[in-house]
Amino acid sequence: METLLTGLAFGESPRWHDNRLWYSDMGAHEVGAVDLDGVHEIVARVPGMPMGTGWLPDGRMLIVSSRDGRLLTGSLDTFADLSGVSGYPWSDMVVDGRGNAYIGNIGFDFPDGEVRPGIVALVTPDGSVQQVADDVAFPNGIAVTPDNRTLILAESYAARLTAFDIAPDGTLSGRRVWAHLGEAAPDGICLDAEGAVWYADVPNARCVRVREGGEVLDTVELDRGCFACALGGPDGRTLFIMAAEWSPSGLGDGARTGKIVTVDAPAPGVGWP
Repeated sequence: METLLTGLAFGESPRWHDNRLWYSDMGAHEVGAVDLDGVHEIVARVPGMPMGTGWLPDGRMLIVSSRDGRLLTGSLDTFADLSGVSGYPWSDMVVDGRGNAYIGNIGFDFPDGEVRPGIVALVTPDGSVQQVADDVAFPNGIAVTPDNRTLILAESYAARLTAFDIAPDGTLSGRRVWAHLGEAAPDGICLDAEGAVWYADVPNARCVRVREGGEVLDTVELDRGCFACALGGPDGRTLFIMAAEWSPSGLGDGARTGKIVTVDAPAPGVGWP
């Protein structure tokens, strides 16, 4: 295990793109990028708190602005207004190979509001928004398989990964449990070429690799909560982990305990993100 970057307020949503790891620092309201030598820059400042990121087929970057219910471009123009679907905070996002963006909404005012089911929204490449799944228990990390046919969602409050079939129009059906995860609280996720999913687990301070059905294949233990993970690097076999000390406020205490660590992975990343 190696440390790539320290001093983050609260890092989330890592994405390997154009030979750099891009990430959202929710606590600092920034989107940054870092190369494998640790050289980093801040590429956007998002007052509404950045979460999931992704790229359209035409190369434009998308950023979820969690608290004000907008999907932004990298230049911070509004690509889609999410507020008509839900007024609660938005969480992670994946943009698939066809340019469809899937975004989770947690369904209540975290961390102090009464816990309620969340939803998943679809934003198509023309910027239209619709709800495509409901009754999900704190939707978090989202991944799409390389064939654009299956979406896998981490339900943090249900300790499971849930799969959906993706129709040609981007809508979801065929909901099913992909893996029960015992006492875990899955957050960010990513897929690998052997059909396994890595998931970050905040309370258990680890990242875990599982196959469909829940068999544990690998575990990486850390000294603080793991919030998200992504596969990338030149050969796709570097696992990037976003870690930070957790606090009940949900966004840390200003101590900037967030860091990015790397671990060699047994199989390269595939699909999206």
